Amino acid sequence: MAALLGSVLSAVAIGYLLATSYLVLRDDLIGASIARQARVQQAYEDRISALRAQVDRITSRQLLDQRLMETRVSELLQRQSQLSRRHGRLTPILERAEGDLVPADKPADAKPDRRADAGSSATDEPKLAGAATPPDFSFWNTRSAGAGLLSEADRADMLFATINKSLRTIEDEQIDRVATLAEDADRTADQISAALEQAGLASESAAGKTGLGGPLIALDNKTMFDTRVNELDEALSRLETLKKTALLAPIHNPAPGYAISSSFGVRRDPLLGTPAMHAGMDFRVPYGEDVKASGAGTVIASGWNGGYGRMVEVDHGDGMTTRYAHMSKILVKVGDKVERGTVVGRAGSSGRSTGPHLHYEVRRNGTAIDPLRFIKAGRKIANLL
Repeated sequence: MAALLGSVLSAVAIGYLLATSYLVLRDDLIGASIARQARVQQAYEDRISALRAQVDRITSRQLLDQRLMETRVSELLQRQSQLSRRHGRLTPILERAEGDLVPADKPADAKPDRRADAGSSATDEPKLAGAATPPDFSFWNTRSAGAGLLSEADRADMLFATINKSLRTIEDEQIDRVATLAEDADRTADQISAALEQAGLASESAAGKTGLGGPLIALDNKTMFDTRVNELDEALSRLETLKKTALLAPIHNPAPGYAISSSFGVRRDPLLGTPAMHAGMDFRVPYGEDVKASGAGTVIASGWNGGYGRMVEVDHGDGMTTRYAHMSKILVKVGDKVERGTVVGRAGSSGRSTGPHLHYEVRRNGTAIDPLRFIKAGRKIANLL
C-alpha cells in the first residue's frame, strides 16, 4: 500500500510539474509556432510576388514583342502596297517604252530586242515589276546551328531585317532600271534630233539641257522613284514626238538597194549635152520595179507632168514635198494618204528620159534641195524608228 501510495503521489507530482511547465511555456510555444507560420507565409508570399513579377515581365515583353511585330508587319504591308502601286504605274509607261528604245550595248544595225527593252521577258520582268530575288529564310530553321541561342523575337528581327533588305533592293532596282530607260530614251531622241537637224529639218534640240544649275537637295526613296518615272515619261514623250517628225519627213530612200546614177546639182544634160541644173537625183531602177514614198504625207499630184512624165508629188507638211517621176505606172491618186514605204508607182522611162530610172526630188516651199542629205539622215536613224 505504501508503494502504491508512493506511485500515485509521484504520478500526481509529475502531472503537476508538466501542467505547470505547459502553463509557463505555452505562450512561448505558441509564439514560436506563430512566428514559424508567419515566416513560411512570408516566404510563400515573396515567392508568389516574384513569380507574379516574372509573369508581368514576360507578359510585358510579349506585349512589346507583339506590338513591335504588328508595327513591322504594318511597315512591310505598306512597302508591299507601295511596290504594287509602283508596278501599276510602271506597267503603262513600260508598254510605251516597248519597241521604242535600242539597247546601248547593241550595234546600230542590229534589230532591237523589244522584249528585253520593255522588261516583258521572264528574266527581266521581275526587276521592273518589283520582284527581286526572294530573301533567304534558311536561318529561320530552329534546327540550324546556334538556333537555340536565339529567341523567337531575335529570329523575327532577323527575318524582318532580311525582308526589308530585299524590299530595299527591289526599290533600288526599280529606280535604276527606270533611270536607265530614261537615259536610253534621251540617247535615242538625241540621235534622231541630231540627224533631223543635220538634214535641215526643224526639230527640238538637246541644247535646252545646257545652262542648268541650282543647289543639290537630296531626295528620299519615294521622291526619287517619282522623279525618275517623270523623267522617263518626259523622255518617252520627246522620243515619240521626234519619231513622228522623222516618219513624216522625207528622209528615207525611195528606191532602196539601187545605185544613184545622177546626183543633185549642175550636170551635163543627157539629151542636149549642155550644162544644166538637175533638181533631184536619179536612181538606176529597172523597169517595173516599186517606187516607194520616202515619208508619210498626202498625194497632191498624180499623173502626167511634161518632162517629168508620169509623176507623183507628196506633201509631207511644213512646206516639204517630194516628187517621183518618169514612172511607167502610177498606183495612187490625189488625196491618198501614204506612209513611209508605200508603193506609189512603178519605175519606167516616161517623159524626158533616156532609159528606165527613178527621178526623185525633195522641195521645200517649192525650192528644190539636195535629197542626198535627207537620205543620209534617214540611214543614220532607220534602226531607231
